[in-house]
Amino acid sequence: MIVDFHSHVWPDAVARKALGGNVPDMPLFGDGTVAGLAAAQDEAHIDRSVCLAVANTPDQLAAANQFIGSLDRNRFVPFGSVHPRATPEENLHHLRSNRVAGVKLHPVFQGYRLDDPGLYDTLEALQGEFCVIAHVGDGGGADGTSCTPAMLADIARAFPQLALVACHFGGYHRLEEADEALAGLSLLVDTAWPPSLAELHPAVVRDRIRHHGVERVLFASDWPTASPATEVTAIRRLGLHPDEETLVLGGNACALLGLDDG
Repeated sequence: MIVDFHSHVWPDAVARKALGGNVPDMPLFGDGTVAGLAAAQDEAHIDRSVCLAVANTPDQLAAANQFIGSLDRNRFVPFGSVHPRATPEENLHHLRSNRVAGVKLHPVFQGYRLDDPGLYDTLEALQGEFCVIAHVGDGGGADGTSCTPAMLADIARAFPQLALVACHFGGYHRLEEADEALAGLSLLVDTAWPPSLAELHPAVVRDRIRHHGVERVLFASDWPTASPATEVTAIRRLGLHPDEETLVLGGNACALLGLDDG
């Protein structure tokens, strides 16, 4: 089974506007709609895509979580959104009522820092119940100072029972910083590197996978800012052992999410 652990979709009526507002300078490989992602899945022979909701403001939480929770569970794994300006109780209500599997944090788009005390209050409530995946590093027109690898490391240490995933190998455009800050911590990293993982030398990617531990790496595209088919090909061209490749492309995600990989 191939699982893409990092994709984004919006309702058809708002997808174009959402993409234009959140990623104005990134090349796009899809339209951000559910049908568009389904077509990209089929092209790449991906079995499941983890779909990450992002509510930029607290008043968007209800709609974002309701939409993501309505997706077809046979193809998509819904991850909801929280916001530090909402109370932990409000955040949990939106997640539980829509039966999402996890939570996406995007400090750049949502306008907070990973060390925000309000976020820490919600993370304490999430641990033991929800997986949390966080954007770390540069991107979205920001320099990454609101979501550094060191900030994520502090979260991992503060919440040892939290199932935590760091996007972009733990730091988009900050690989060496991420290697140092996240070494030895109990978290996973995803391989999303828009516009393509192929922009990095295969030896660099292999080194990062083995540095973090192959059992802690999750295949991810970040569609629609990258092509899932191209990203699957990039993983297959790394020269990993077949067992390593199987874990990265889906085995680790199945274990984390409790999916049947048969």
